[in-house]
Amino acid sequence: HAAGNDAKNIDSTDNYPSTTFLDGTVAKNVITVGASSDPYIAKSYTASFSNYGKIGVDVFAPGNQIYSTLPGGNTYGFLDGTSMASPVVAGLAGLLRSYYPKLSAEQIKQAIEGSATNLGVGVKTLKPGTQDEVSLSSLCKSGGLLNAYGAVESAEKLSKMPVKKAETTLLKSTFKNKIIN
Repeated sequence: HAAGNDAKNIDSTDNYPSTTFLDGTVAKNVITVGASSDPYIAKSYTASFSNYGKIGVDVFAPGNQIYSTLPGGNTYGFLDGTSMASPVVAGLAGLLRSYYPKLSAEQIKQAIEGSATNLGVGVKTLKPGTQDEVSLSSLCKSGGLLNAYGAVESAEKLSKMPVKKAETTLLKSTFKNKIIN
C-alpha cells in the first residue's frame, strides 16, 4: 500500500493505513511503498513528498511524473504520489503470483524486497522534505529501488525451495487469525 505523501518518517509518527494492528501484530504480507523519482527530474532518487521509514517502508518505486488516467473522462496526464508508486509494486506482485502461484504472499513480498536495487556505497539521495543527503538504506527496509527483473529471479529461486511444514502451518494460522479477528 502507499506510504503517504507527507514527507514524514512513519517509523516515528502515526500513519494510516498501517500494517500494525491494534493488538500490535503486524501484517507480514503487506508491502508499504514509498515514491522514487528520476534523479534527472528531481535531483534525487526519492520523491520530495514521499513518506519514508527504515521499518515502515519496504521499498521505493516510481511515483514522480507518472503518466496515467485522470478523473473526469478520457483524459491523461502526469501525476505524483505514493498512490502512483504502489500500483507498480502491486502489478509486479500480481505478475509474480501468476507465474509462481505456489508462492505465498509473504514469499512474494520477500522476492520483491530482497531484490531491490541498492544504490551502492557512497550514493546519496535526498531525505524527503529536506535537503539532507542520506543513503536510501536509511529510508526503507529493503534499502533500495524496485527491481522487477531481480524479483522474477528471486521468485524463481524461492519456487524451487522445499516448503517447510512449520512455515506452512505458521502462514495458515496467521491468515486464519487475521480473517477471524
